[in-house]
Amino acid sequence: MTRTIPCLIIDDDPFIQKLLRDKLEQYFPEITVLAQCSSGQEGILKISDLSPQLVFLDVEMTDMTGFEMLAQLEKINFRIIFITSYKHYAIKAIKFNALDYLLKPFDLGELKNAIKRFKESIRDDYDPTQIALSNLKSKYAIDQTLILRTQDGGLHLPLKEIISVEGDRNYSCIHLVKNKKEIVSKTLSIMEELLEDKGFFRCHKSHLVNKEHIISKSNNLHINLSNHTTVPISRRRKEAFEEWFNQNHHD
Repeated sequence: MTRTIPCLIIDDDPFIQKLLRDKLEQYFPEITVLAQCSSGQEGILKISDLSPQLVFLDVEMTDMTGFEMLAQLEKINFRIIFITSYKHYAIKAIKFNALDYLLKPFDLGELKNAIKRFKESIRDDYDPTQIALSNLKSKYAIDQTLILRTQDGGLHLPLKEIISVEGDRNYSCIHLVKNKKEIVSKTLSIMEELLEDKGFFRCHKSHLVNKEHIISKSNNLHINLSNHTTVPISRRRKEAFEEWFNQNHHD
């Protein structure tokens, strides 16, 4: 007999609660919805009472955010699929921390993919939640750790160790301190979206640089980095780079 997956739905929208429960009951007999909660406070109590393995968690509830709720828990021994809207400010944090999420109003295909990823994450024993919470508590972006999903589970890269990112079609090569590098199957545009508000700048169609590792810039459109390499600044981005560089190096 297959063991069922005990699950909780925590969302302050009764419509979303019902939609999700109906879809889970209809298409995922292996998942048992133990309870539905309409607030973070209720969610905290039910998690401790019922020990779910999977929690669907609304990013923004009337009494607290999903992240605030998680921060109040002593331990997190369940997996989370966030529920959010596309325009919500938390979407960036969710992506940066490689957390799983469903966009409202979600369809069956998206739900199936999220459940599939959940099952894979249990198998790989890969859970980014704790790192995500410590990232959210960091006062400075540079103290955060970028989490990227890979076929082998997860890659955890402290931002202060990333010197630059070089794009090559559908891949990016992340240059790290101590001459290390990682190749990931993400375009440079995706990497830029994750890093642009963390002290990184796309100075060229193929290069993204970390302000912490810029040693100097030369007038002939080049940046000298801490690993003794030089990356170009495209003419098109020169002015924007100058403005960003001066803003970030006034100290």
